[in-house]
Amino acid sequence: MISGAFGSELRIWSLMQELAVLLCIALALTPAFKMKFWNCGGEGQVLVGGLATVSVMMFLGDTLPYPVLLLVMIAASVLAGIIWAVIPAFFKAKWNTNETLFTLMMNYVAIQLVAFFLKYFVKSGSGVLSPMPEYGLPVLGGMPYLLNIITVAILTVVVYIYLKKTKQGYEISVVGESENTARYIGINVPKVVIRTLIVSGALCGIAGLILVGGTNHTISTTTAGGRGFTAIMVSWLAKFNPIYMVMTSFLIVFLQKGAG
Repeated sequence: MISGAFGSELRIWSLMQELAVLLCIALALTPAFKMKFWNCGGEGQVLVGGLATVSVMMFLGDTLPYPVLLLVMIAASVLAGIIWAVIPAFFKAKWNTNETLFTLMMNYVAIQLVAFFLKYFVKSGSGVLSPMPEYGLPVLGGMPYLLNIITVAILTVVVYIYLKKTKQGYEISVVGESENTARYIGINVPKVVIRTLIVSGALCGIAGLILVGGTNHTISTTTAGGRGFTAIMVSWLAKFNPIYMVMTSFLIVFLQKGAG
């Protein structure tokens, strides 16, 4: 197991990259779960973020200067993740629909969207989109995954501060403890639900950006690879604490890499 995870420099970098992606998705799901909004749609939110990223790479890669291209990729992936998360949040806030079923079904819609666009993108009909590393995220110090790891490390600190030290984080905790109590003290529960899912969706979109723009440089229906569900376990094992999630992510990734 140790050899499988740490047996070479390549394996160590691969482990760190996988840890970063899984941790990013867990960070995305945590605000919603802490509010007891059972967001099981991380898989789909990551996929649509990745689909937005690869679309920008394909259609704007040759026309925009590289710095502008990066900004458009970030904006597109974040916006796509937000849209995919806010749809079930709106229905929950407006009509109290079951968010677990809703977000699960959105995963399958996202998978089929990716399958549809792959048929549109790939004229040969093979359904396999060639990697486009020339339009991907920048490589720092010759280490292709370093930017991903640094980005997620920063996000971990930001999410920790957001949940523990801000008024919005406090409102998330109160709504999670009791919606009636939240209403009694003047918290607008529907507003908190939608706002929190905007945060979750944005972070899932960033995870899609990291996977497509920083790792694979292409997309398929299996790009998310079940991480949206594994991230639920990461978040719950850590009791929704972003710092502890580093350790639970490491445990699961170590087991996966070592066993592989």
